[in-house]
Amino acid sequence: MIDILAAVIIDFIIGDPSWFPHPVIYIGKLISCLEKSGRKLCKKESTLKLWGGLIVLVTGFISFIIPFIILRLISNYKLLYHIINILLLWTVIAAKCLHKEAIKVYEELKEGNLEGARIKLSYIVGRDTNELNAYEIIRADVETVAENTSDGVIAPLIFAMVGGAPLAMLYKAINTMDSMLGYMNEKYKYIGFFPAKVDDVFNYIPSRITGILIALSAPIVNGNIVHSLKIMWRDRKNHKSPNCAYPEGAAAGAMGVQLGGINRYFGELVYKPTIGNKNKELGYRHILDTIKLMYASEIILIIIYLIVFIIK
Repeated sequence: MIDILAAVIIDFIIGDPSWFPHPVIYIGKLISCLEKSGRKLCKKESTLKLWGGLIVLVTGFISFIIPFIILRLISNYKLLYHIINILLLWTVIAAKCLHKEAIKVYEELKEGNLEGARIKLSYIVGRDTNELNAYEIIRADVETVAENTSDGVIAPLIFAMVGGAPLAMLYKAINTMDSMLGYMNEKYKYIGFFPAKVDDVFNYIPSRITGILIALSAPIVNGNIVHSLKIMWRDRKNHKSPNCAYPEGAAAGAMGVQLGGINRYFGELVYKPTIGNKNKELGYRHILDTIKLMYASEIILIIIYLIVFIIK
């Protein structure tokens, strides 16, 4: 319990400093290496699809077993164990990093620098940003923060609470694979099939919990909890992902805005159904509101966890 709380506090204070050798960097390099090998070795679509499954197994196993072995080897050295455990848990939480990257887009928009906002947005989204207008940039930023409240904050914390740092790191690897390979376009639809499906499974429960937590946080942005829950439930299927509409729907309901629409990924147009009602015009202030919802959701989850731990 204390280790998770300490990791959350460290993330809140310093986030992900550029000098720190973040495990996700090495997970990403492993995924990239396996992808390149697969594309060289697999000449058929079916074998490339199976190779994607192999990437899931290899990357997931390595990501779980390394922290598991490290923690097991130092388990008798309590102080060292807790230090390493806290460091590992800290690396799976991305609230401060998400906050910082989203704010960079907000600041560029506030200064009227559309090109700068497009560039900053491109660092955190998979869609093409070169031709986005201000409204589309804001929508992409808000959607990314809402979606990653689940993927980058609530889900890793839930897995950490259930299975400690090794399980949280496994989740982080699954999520990274989906971010790198899980696009259902011509380039990735075969090698990315299993990474995307496994990510859907891992996020099934966390995404729904995140939606509820965001709805409970609605008053912090002058929203209504019941309305947020209603929008989340009504629009829960308005997304190609079986999970993303839950946090996005709850956030849209909490702020009274509409999300979704047409996006461009790797040169291909992808239409997404709309989520939420257009009670308010989406503006760059809603980027700040979504960040508030993210932090409030994280705090509520930690409070619930502490209460359950104390009762036990």
